Amino acid sequence: MSIQTPEWVKHAVFYQIFPDRFAIGNHPQQPLLKNPHWEDWNAPPTLQGYKGGDLWGVIERLDYLQNLGIDTLYFTPIFQSTCNHRYHTHDFYQVDPILGGNRAFEALLTAAHQRDMKVVLDGVFNHASRGFFFFNDILENGPNSPWVDWFTIYDWPLSAYDGSLPPNYKGWVGNRALPVFNHDNPDVREYLMQIAEHWIRLGIDGWRLDVPFEIKTEGFWQEFRDRVKAINPEAYIVGEVWRDARHWLDGTQFDGVMNYLFTAPTIAFVAGDRVAMDLVESRSYDPYPALSAPDYAQKIQALLDLYPWEIQLTQLNQLASHDTARLISIAQGDRASMALGTLLLLTFPGAVSIYYGDEVGLVGALDPDARRGFPAETEWDSEVFNYHRELIALRKAHRALRIGTYRVLFAHGNGYAFARSLDDEEIVVAVNIGMESVKISLDLASLSSKSPPKRLAFGMAEIEFDPDNGGTLRIEIPPRSGCIAI
Repeated sequence: MSIQTPEWVKHAVFYQIFPDRFAIGNHPQQPLLKNPHWEDWNAPPTLQGYKGGDLWGVIERLDYLQNLGIDTLYFTPIFQSTCNHRYHTHDFYQVDPILGGNRAFEALLTAAHQRDMKVVLDGVFNHASRGFFFFNDILENGPNSPWVDWFTIYDWPLSAYDGSLPPNYKGWVGNRALPVFNHDNPDVREYLMQIAEHWIRLGIDGWRLDVPFEIKTEGFWQEFRDRVKAINPEAYIVGEVWRDARHWLDGTQFDGVMNYLFTAPTIAFVAGDRVAMDLVESRSYDPYPALSAPDYAQKIQALLDLYPWEIQLTQLNQLASHDTARLISIAQGDRASMALGTLLLLTFPGAVSIYYGDEVGLVGALDPDARRGFPAETEWDSEVFNYHRELIALRKAHRALRIGTYRVLFAHGNGYAFARSLDDEEIVVAVNIGMESVKISLDLASLSSKSPPKRLAFGMAEIEFDPDNGGTLRIEIPPRSGCIAI
């Protein structure tokens, strides 16, 4: 079977926004939000507090994002809820009024599309919240509710709020606040499919799917894909799957997954023994133990061999997300780890995803600390911002960095180099994770292009091109740094 994935995703730079923490807009608020008691924007975030970010604020930041080189906005959930992260959905058809409601979202969608920017929403289709109308009706009417078969009930009366009693219905990971849908019920299945179709018809460009592996109903995700793609064949469907995702990446379900199989070894390689284990051990990925260049090469090659190339090009690659600590904090403040990781991210096949604030050096440990308010410009790390913008521009300027083949050229000790090749363009990326300079000598005869790289496009390395005897490219890389030769 021929696998088809959205062409635009292969060239995209995503920006993941946690809406409550990115920006507060200047648009007049509705009466219920006239005098909200938001947490201080710059104070450490709490699990349950709101900071008041909204979609009007995102609209006001579109110039900033576009100048950075962002072309796709990926939002964590925006639907009506009573929690700051909004994974407890009350109403799948209403954007949360705190975020500006449907009016703000439609304005954002129009403004983004006018700039040729895409918008991807987070769909939580495994579970709802206790405030979800159909579940709330069951709380009110017990077994007489028309929707009693929409969830899995074990006993009556429901214990939805009394923590002294065990939950007597199925909640995600046992959480009574998150009743799990009965996906085997055809009415539930149809309801969720219609939600997906509604927002695609409204104009969103794709869905990021929360914990899709929890839905075991046969054919659910195949039907989801068929119905979404029938409306927009170029809609992006990306699942939150942390490990081997071959089951979902057969061409009949998802176009890609959040590629933690790239994230984990890349952090283990660039941060090494600097990794703060208390920030990663409890997570669903393994950015440890430290990896040498040969170890990293082996991990990356295994990843590239895992999925078809068409899928590799639409994976969603990231260094951090709302579910992880930020790399700068994982590396205990080591700025070189962040720089090296960003270089490898922006030169790897697949779509790039930047977690809001990473591009200005925002720190953050585990949830809720990784969800801080976006800092004022006076607090930005200008060096981090500048290399993000420079690397994004290079990626956009060179198709080889987006869809070219990836081939490891050198992996020894602390030195690692690879080529991205497309047609007559050959780009070499080299990094040194060690504390001493590394010299790499590459036989140009081993490269596939007739136009080998001859100049430094990024970084502080020294390169020398020797045309004799078939040609040699010599690169000397300073400690804890990387470069791109074009």
